[in-house]
Amino acid sequence: MKTRKRHFLFLGLVCSSLMAIASARADIPPQLYENLGVDPGGEPSELYEALKERYYDPEQGYGKGKYADLWEPIPFSKFLAPSLFYEPPDTIQMTATRDQCVSCHSGTTPGWVHAWNKSVHANLDEIRNLPDDDPRAYKKGIIEEVENNLVSLGKLQEGKTLAEVSCIDCHMDIGAEKGNHAEDLHLPDGAVCGTCHLQQWAERESERDTLDWPQDQWPSGRPSHALDYHANVETAIWAGMEQREVAEGCTFCHNNQTKCDTCHTRHEFSTVEARKPEACSTCHNGVDHNEFENYLLSKHGTVYQTRGDSWDWNVRLEDALAEGQNAPTCQSCHMEYKGEYGHNLVRKVRWAFNPTPAIADNLDHPWFEDRQEAWKQTCSQCHSPRFADAYLQFIDEGIKDGLTVEQNAKKVVEKLYEDGLLPGQGDNRPAPPNPEADGPGAFFQLMWAQGNNPSEVERIYAEMWEQDLIKHYKGLAHVNPGGYTYSEGWSQLLKAATSIRDADTQLREMAALKSKVAELEAAGKQAWMELDSPIRKGFVGGLGLLLLGAGVTTLVSSRRRRRNV
Repeated sequence: MKTRKRHFLFLGLVCSSLMAIASARADIPPQLYENLGVDPGGEPSELYEALKERYYDPEQGYGKGKYADLWEPIPFSKFLAPSLFYEPPDTIQMTATRDQCVSCHSGTTPGWVHAWNKSVHANLDEIRNLPDDDPRAYKKGIIEEVENNLVSLGKLQEGKTLAEVSCIDCHMDIGAEKGNHAEDLHLPDGAVCGTCHLQQWAERESERDTLDWPQDQWPSGRPSHALDYHANVETAIWAGMEQREVAEGCTFCHNNQTKCDTCHTRHEFSTVEARKPEACSTCHNGVDHNEFENYLLSKHGTVYQTRGDSWDWNVRLEDALAEGQNAPTCQSCHMEYKGEYGHNLVRKVRWAFNPTPAIADNLDHPWFEDRQEAWKQTCSQCHSPRFADAYLQFIDEGIKDGLTVEQNAKKVVEKLYEDGLLPGQGDNRPAPPNPEADGPGAFFQLMWAQGNNPSEVERIYAEMWEQDLIKHYKGLAHVNPGGYTYSEGWSQLLKAATSIRDADTQLREMAALKSKVAELEAAGKQAWMELDSPIRKGFVGGLGLLLLGAGVTTLVSSRRRRRNV
């Protein structure tokens, strides 16, 4: 009997250990380990080095992209892609100690230091000393995890604890006591943050591994935060534009790949801030994907705006609903996957950035169905499964309706282009900037225009597919009726489609009229040439005398006027 108890005790300890390991890595998808060739149970340093190698690999999305020879960074680019373009200023020639960094910047950039002083980084012992019933107490485990990562990487002596994470740790080297300001200074990118926050970085990087489209609807790993800079620099018009400041406006949002402070604002890196919908709003708004506006105008957003001030934002995201949060936020829906929460936000992506027939025609594929089932589980945290299933079908069918309108309009514009009937197409249609290729209603025409490229009808269509259709989709997905029926979405799709059909009718009528005029001109010329020679000469002679007489009369009148003056 004692032996059996020992066996059960042993099995219990083993299971507990395995569960602890699984929990530590639970929200890192297995695809990441498979693609990196890393053992999930291995040392943190093995995972980190594999992630770092891929992160800096030009063949896997790092760098200026395939159009690198067409564009050069501007001064501000160094702050958007620091590992590519940042160089420390040479105005300060000194070797600074850990304390000197804080002391100097308290005077030169007090806002940085003030934010840092409010952060967890500034005083880790404050977290360590929290009572277990404090909602922030879960961060004790995160600190231990960070210390284990640093021990594995040889950046912290085993048995030692971190007292703080200061300027020098992020901007020079972790654990450094001093550094040369003009040589060692850098801005942190994902790999720097991932040195400590390996779990979170791996989760974010796993977006590359979990978007493998079954019919190649999109490039592998896209659209995602993990490859958003890569998608940016490999957009032809972005690389070809002369107006680099305008182009870099895209990079302001397409820089989650290059750093982490797009969501976790420096230098406080507040999780409370990062958990609120406003943290997403800087990028997820506007004419091409108005998720934030749709969320706020939904019933979910209404509850957040009216009751959110009573929620405890310090509790773990996975505990939020159980602890009183009575409506979802962007984070509670998009960071959850089958009960686990993490920094991979694309494991349930189905319609990608914008709806296309290649997606709509394949929604019965197991890949799409599995993701739909994952969404059903997400919605079922607050709704009945039957309700969730009904609304998810509602979304799909509504998107298909909008897609049909857009695709019909696309055929009209493409046919006009093929037939050469767009205004100026024969004589006033400059080629777009290299490497962009010309095409009807293309994305580049939203960012560039010369002559009759684009024509008005193309501009309408480009806005239709890149803005109106996406707003229709986002309104449906975020449960904002006005966002897909009358205010935006459907009404605007029909408005654009009507304008395009009218333009098609007018352009074709004009083309037919021009053709008829040309036909009549040709017939008249031919008839004229076939007249008998004496008659034609007499007519020409008479016409000449008539013109000569008119000219003489005009000349005489002019001279008389001069005399009278």
